[in-house]
Amino acid sequence: MTTSQRSAARASTALWVAPLCWVAVLLDGFDLVVLGAVIPSLREYSDWNLSTGAITFISTFGLVGMTIGALVIGTLTDVIGRRRALLYAVAAFSILTLLCAVAPNPFLFGLFRFLAGVGLGGALPTALALVNEFSKKQGGGSASTLLMTGYHVGAVATAALAIVLIEPFGWRSMFVVGALPAVVLIPLMLRYLPESPSYLLSHGKRAEAEAIAKQYGLELEAAPAADAPVAASANPVRALFSRPFLRNSIAIWVTSFMGLLLVYGLNTWLPTIMREAGYDLGASLTFLLILNAGAVVGLLIAGGVANKIGPRTAAIIWFAGAAVFLALLSVKVSFGIYALVFLAGCFVFSAQVLVYAFTSANHPPQIRATALGWSAGVGRVGAICGPILGGVLLGAGYAVPWGFYAFALVGLFGAIAISSTRTVR
Repeated sequence: MTTSQRSAARASTALWVAPLCWVAVLLDGFDLVVLGAVIPSLREYSDWNLSTGAITFISTFGLVGMTIGALVIGTLTDVIGRRRALLYAVAAFSILTLLCAVAPNPFLFGLFRFLAGVGLGGALPTALALVNEFSKKQGGGSASTLLMTGYHVGAVATAALAIVLIEPFGWRSMFVVGALPAVVLIPLMLRYLPESPSYLLSHGKRAEAEAIAKQYGLELEAAPAADAPVAASANPVRALFSRPFLRNSIAIWVTSFMGLLLVYGLNTWLPTIMREAGYDLGASLTFLLILNAGAVVGLLIAGGVANKIGPRTAAIIWFAGAAVFLALLSVKVSFGIYALVFLAGCFVFSAQVLVYAFTSANHPPQIRATALGWSAGVGRVGAICGPILGGVLLGAGYAVPWGFYAFALVGLFGAIAISSTRTVR
């Protein structure tokens, strides 16, 4: 093989990292929306006869699994490597999602959702760490926000598929569709997904790190000094509680709690709340689609803004904007409601992604995936509370309009929390 042929091969291989991670995050977007999309059908499924409380429990159980997965797999990623952790996470989620499609009763359905959540929980922080470490512009927001468009493209596609599939084929078809991408994704990851040079360097594998960095046109991040707190600690979790990082850790966890409470609360209950407000099933699913379409546009804008003013400042603005537009959703209008839902989606979902961008930029590679995993993991506790909050308000008959005011207040708390952080690196 000639030099030019080798260069072309390296360039071709280099194009795979971001798309493969993007598709992995797309699966998280599928999981975000799928339960909300099938809830109306599940409530009317005569053999199961599920109450609002039972559906809330199933939703919560799956999110508990994601919390465990984000904390455990996110931390293990700094130990076993980004590539291996992402492969395991995608494979586990896909197999268990397929099992959801054939679950014979609510107990097994909830159990499979829980185990799928454990597998998927580690995919997001691992993919974020990989993409940021292969980005030639670290410390901005574009790498994280572009990756997370996959999250919301997955959500939009799932909402659209629900409109097409559920009525003729039933709710089980949605989980079959959710498992299918792994048939192509896993073989491609095995062949084309490299290990992060930052991870290799932090584990003393400088030769491998330099070879991959050269192939992808990257500059290796500087290794920490021998007396640095991170270098001195073999435990990445302990480092998050050390003096240089503790303040940011707490602030990031609180912000992620608020951010994911909004994301999961709205995606789980928005179709049902809109049905309670008098919209038919097709219209309520359309609101879910528009909400996540707004998220994709918001991410593209947020990335550029974060590159200019920094992810911290951008996150403050985005959480404040989310609070404003969520409050405005309580206004009963006809045509304008679609525009308000779109704008709410622009701000709600991008706000949480900017938290991830800030987290990645302010932690060294030795603990970056752990920091992202704990941000996502603690945030998943908020994701658990979101569906519970929506379910309680819906059950009490207060979801319209008071639910929107409650979610707006959560957005305001997120803006306050992220504003208390400081730049460490």
